[in-house]
Amino acid sequence: MTTPVCLWSGPRNVSTALMYGFAQLAGIRVIDEPLYGHYLRVSGAEHPGREDVMKALDCDGDAVMQKLLLQQAKEPGERLFIKHMAHHLLEMDLGFLSSTSNVFLVRDPREMLPSLTIQLPSAGLYDTGLRQQWELFADLSQAGRQPVILDSRELLLNPAVVLRELCRRLDIRFSPDMLSWPPGTRVEDGVWAPHWYHAVHKSTGFAPYEEKTEFPEHLRPLLDDCVPWYEKLYHHALRASATGEST
Repeated sequence: MTTPVCLWSGPRNVSTALMYGFAQLAGIRVIDEPLYGHYLRVSGAEHPGREDVMKALDCDGDAVMQKLLLQQAKEPGERLFIKHMAHHLLEMDLGFLSSTSNVFLVRDPREMLPSLTIQLPSAGLYDTGLRQQWELFADLSQAGRQPVILDSRELLLNPAVVLRELCRRLDIRFSPDMLSWPPGTRVEDGVWAPHWYHAVHKSTGFAPYEEKTEFPEHLRPLLDDCVPWYEKLYHHALRASATGEST
């Protein structure tokens, strides 16, 4: 049976670029953060464009995932690639995870937090999704549904190697077409794109990795909260070196 691919990311992790890469593959249909409305409704979080997001989406997360699983069952020839934020899984029945192929995308918080706090100045650990990612990864692994973990640095260091291995594990045929896309918007973009997607809309592929050497001192306490969860996840991540992949 064809299972949809669920990408469980945190914000500012190059998840939209990864979604654009998968959108280049024949037989793949990408869907952008269908649980965002649910998260905003349940959490009450103040995000840019909050009202527009909630008007555009079904805000019942359980119903959203049931519809997507039904859609995949009805159209097995077109595999769904669903980009999610891990922290959107708030007050939801997680039973659907037994029917999905799950991928986690993480990013070193030293590089992620300065970007995240531009849009969310009061962001905390929950907003990064890191703890939720680790707990989901541990639960799925214990249940025998081993997910795949990607790290944004490793992905950008060698997109072809990392994506080829990811596709192998997902039983998807890799194509070099995944490495580039036309600049601009996509029809699948969520209504929140004007607030979050400025850089990716200018891109035509995965940008080369550039190390960030400065970190804002006022974010040090949040960094200390994030690093232990990130390091646990990174230990299992695919590596940019073909001979250094995690198992």
